[in-house]
Amino acid sequence: MQIFEPVSCLAPFVKSFVVVESSDTLVSRLLPDTSVVVAIRLKGAVQFEGIAENSVLPLFSLSGLRKSFRLVEYGKNSANILVQFKEGGAAAFFSLPIHELFETNVGLDEFFRPSELMMLEEQLWTAGSIEKKVSIVQQFFVERIRYQKADLLIINSVEKIKAASGVLDVKELSESMHISLDAFEKRFRKSVGTAPKQFADIVRMKALIGRAHLTDSLLDSALRAGFFDQSHFIRNFKKFTGLTPKDFFRHS
Repeated sequence: MQIFEPVSCLAPFVKSFVVVESSDTLVSRLLPDTSVVVAIRLKGAVQFEGIAENSVLPLFSLSGLRKSFRLVEYGKNSANILVQFKEGGAAAFFSLPIHELFETNVGLDEFFRPSELMMLEEQLWTAGSIEKKVSIVQQFFVERIRYQKADLLIINSVEKIKAASGVLDVKELSESMHISLDAFEKRFRKSVGTAPKQFADIVRMKALIGRAHLTDSLLDSALRAGFFDQSHFIRNFKKFTGLTPKDFFRHS
């Protein structure tokens, strides 16, 4: 895996460009995250496991936020570039409300003309190095920025949710920003891709998993984070990761 920083004009909208290459078949467990992601398949096959329809990813695809894990299989000699957008950043490139992508994966031909994607494919095919391919993808998105102004209220609310590790009251958050709860939720969903409560739940679980090695009791941390009891936490953990906490950390 290689990670590339975005060029300056993309930095307000894009977290990173991640290159995933595999010489052998690789199955990866993708946990829910707070980023909308574009996947660009350079070579080989990529597919989601356990999904009956549309499991094979197209050459260019866009994935919204999810509330549960997915297993993705990278075929032999495969290579992919993942464009990880910042929270609210994808809205600078795509015209639809981002929450309509929730739990979905769609082709980029839903948003860009076939001729644009054909040209991108040709440029990537002729480019020699991975660095050059990433540069081509960066330029593709530079040329398609729809607006330059980020939504500061949403950016601020995302930062507050992350700072609280997802443990906060959404109504109190909206009041602190002097906006009604209904207006705040609509604006948040349209920009980030899910409701603020669902977003906070993802942040909360990711924070618990990330801090697990720092505590003697994951359950105690979960109770402090607002889970009612052990069964409530384990049920949500299994939905998030596909495994019990014991199995998850053993496999990790």
